[in-house]
Amino acid sequence: MVHSEAAAAEVLVAGAGPVGLTAAAELRRRGISCRIVDRLPARLPYAKAVGIQPRTLEIWDRMGFVRAALEAAVPMRGQLTYVNGVEQPRLDLVLPPEVPYRFAALPQYETERIIEEFLEGFGTRVERGTELVSFVQDAEGVTSRLTGPGGQEEVRTRFLVGCDGAHSVVRKGLGLAFEGGAFPEEYMLADIEVDWDLPYGYGVRAMHHDARGAVDDVLVCIPLPGDRRYRVSMLVPPELSAAPPRGDEVVVHGLEGGRTPGIRHIQAVLDRLSPQPTTASAMRWSSVFRISHRLVDRYGEGRVFVAGDAAHIHPPTGAQGMNTGIQDAWNLAWKLALAVRGAGAPGLLASYDAERRPVGEEVVGRTVRHSAGGVQADPEDADTLMMREAQLLVGYRGSPLVRAADPEDGDGSGPRPGDRAPDCGGLSGHIAAYPVRLFDLLRGREHVLLLYGPGTALDGLAELAGAVRNFAPGRVQVCAILAEAAPEADRGAPVPVYRDGRGEFARMYGVREPAAFVVRPDGYLGARLCPPTASGLAAHFSGVFGS
Repeated sequence: MVHSEAAAAEVLVAGAGPVGLTAAAELRRRGISCRIVDRLPARLPYAKAVGIQPRTLEIWDRMGFVRAALEAAVPMRGQLTYVNGVEQPRLDLVLPPEVPYRFAALPQYETERIIEEFLEGFGTRVERGTELVSFVQDAEGVTSRLTGPGGQEEVRTRFLVGCDGAHSVVRKGLGLAFEGGAFPEEYMLADIEVDWDLPYGYGVRAMHHDARGAVDDVLVCIPLPGDRRYRVSMLVPPELSAAPPRGDEVVVHGLEGGRTPGIRHIQAVLDRLSPQPTTASAMRWSSVFRISHRLVDRYGEGRVFVAGDAAHIHPPTGAQGMNTGIQDAWNLAWKLALAVRGAGAPGLLASYDAERRPVGEEVVGRTVRHSAGGVQADPEDADTLMMREAQLLVGYRGSPLVRAADPEDGDGSGPRPGDRAPDCGGLSGHIAAYPVRLFDLLRGREHVLLLYGPGTALDGLAELAGAVRNFAPGRVQVCAILAEAAPEADRGAPVPVYRDGRGEFARMYGVREPAAFVVRPDGYLGARLCPPTASGLAAHFSGVFGS
């Protein structure tokens, strides 16, 4: 047994899928040393999870590599639905104009490549062929046992993050309950090209209903980069069917080995359900997979945490799984970074479970409902449905880490503490000759305090900025957004000043009077104060950084 000292790190991340890579990249971006291990010798060349939600693109914008993803992905514009060969109303994925990104599709191996290359820019590489075997934790840290190309190794870190999938060693080692069940159906998954002439950027869902109205045949096609290339899923034919493993503790979820559908199996389903006669070709890979729905009873214990499929598994309807896992990792990483530096309040890490487990519970329940009736199964208006599917309505109101909304704060419009901080355009400075977006100001930063007011508010801003520097030195960046101001009014301003010349910030954030908004590192509002006070800001930040 080798005791690793040369490769010492503050955090060990188990699993190098999109979730683990996000956790490691966020830690390294904040200057925290970490190791990331994966039992596979190389990235799998499978499309697997392909839907990229607008919220995930906002995350990648904040991290700094969204351009690479946009250039590799294809737009996901909507869904064409057919029942017993009859076309149903088209579902168009339409979002409000102020949302900066739309829905996209990107093969999972490309998602992993992009995040991994970003991670390597910080000098950290995935340790392939290296598996977490076991771990023990104590009050000071975690001792993990790894096995890899060089044999067994014992690693000591401050924290351990399990992003090791549905069969997570970390989840089992913590003894977390993983309640739920499995769906009886088996599915085929394949990456193919077809020669139909359906609209570009639209997914296809074709179903057959039996005499009782139940779905007995289904075809789902998601566009991929390439000419008429799709990831297709469909029910397994009897000749490929197999009984699932038995036992309540056996987690049946994901791709299976040993049973590989051929192009003839895929073509047979297309012959039955395709809305146009078509021929499948250029099959890059195929597999059989099963689906379960399960959720852990808690997202961590002590110094060990789980994220992604290690914490929640569910049907792939609406492309919610990988995106939810990426948000798990993002939520956890900035909190771990503060904890490693000794700069976090005592309850900071506990807020990970308080914020993310309710999200996992909602996603599991919703995707189970949608697996039977599609996204239209929930009785919501179209705009709310689209925002929810885009994961733009995920929020943390009621979290112990956000300041409760003041009932006397304005007319109640605009985001409240715990809500996603929306983007807006039309902000201008005095040197750049072009307007910028709010997300441009937030990119690459940690906690940001946005101080809003009329052009005459600079005297008060100086006092607030000074107070923040006193009780959160070096941890909060301050920007002023003024409703209107002549260039001379900004002379001697203690913070960067931007003007809301078109009133977009005031409209999106629902303010007319002086106000303060704390934007957390993960893009959510931690506090909203109208009017802003030094005591109110101090009370909020003490819950994040401690007294």
